[in-house]
Amino acid sequence: MSSVISELPAMDVTQFKHTPFYCSEENVYLLCKTLCENGVADANGSDLFVVFISNEKKQVPLWHQKASTRADGIVLWDYHVICVQRKKESDSEPLVWDLDSTLPFPSPLASYVSQTTQPSFQLFAEYQRFFRIVHAPLFFKHFASDRRHMKEPDGSWTAQPPPYQAIVAQGKSCNNFSTLPLTILISSACFFLKDGVLHNLSEYITMSGTDTLSSLDPETVREAISQKLGVLVSHAQLQDLFTKLP
Repeated sequence: MSSVISELPAMDVTQFKHTPFYCSEENVYLLCKTLCENGVADANGSDLFVVFISNEKKQVPLWHQKASTRADGIVLWDYHVICVQRKKESDSEPLVWDLDSTLPFPSPLASYVSQTTQPSFQLFAEYQRFFRIVHAPLFFKHFASDRRHMKEPDGSWTAQPPPYQAIVAQGKSCNNFSTLPLTILISSACFFLKDGVLHNLSEYITMSGTDTLSSLDPETVREAISQKLGVLVSHAQLQDLFTKLP
């Protein structure tokens, strides 16, 4: 893939629905839907990939984060979620959409990785980051979260939830759920779930180095990216993966 950088200008992050400090997976879900609706991405999200960042310890250091109180912008997240856009028929570099970053929105993948993960910074092994890349159409179809991870043992919220409904998996009564406009998604009362799934966030953020792809050959990547939970790769494999996607 060419290193030509997309000419898409920086966009106003305030155009996108975003609840700071709350469920970055929901923020990215709505971000992807908006990119599809406003024509920046393909209508079905085929050029978008949802990327979960975490590790076994659930402690991943990322720089240039709005939530930081430090000059370098570092935050130790339990997990973080971003969107990467890769135009299949384009020579432009993939773009990263991160609602929680102080970097340009969007940012070229190479620049984002360099500045956000600071690869020259020596980390203890337990803080190494892993990346789960999920094709957006599959994410729309399968992901579900009832926000239970945002509750205290007594049932109270750790932070005030956003006003829109929690994300549900595509179900029989909502067989076009992944193509519904964002305005309908936010007000939707449709709760018929695929296979009865209410919450599967843990499947996406559970990561181990032993589960990363052993090879990035095209056939292995093609098969893995077609799966519900996508591809799990190491930091060293991340950028190369986006050159191997079908």
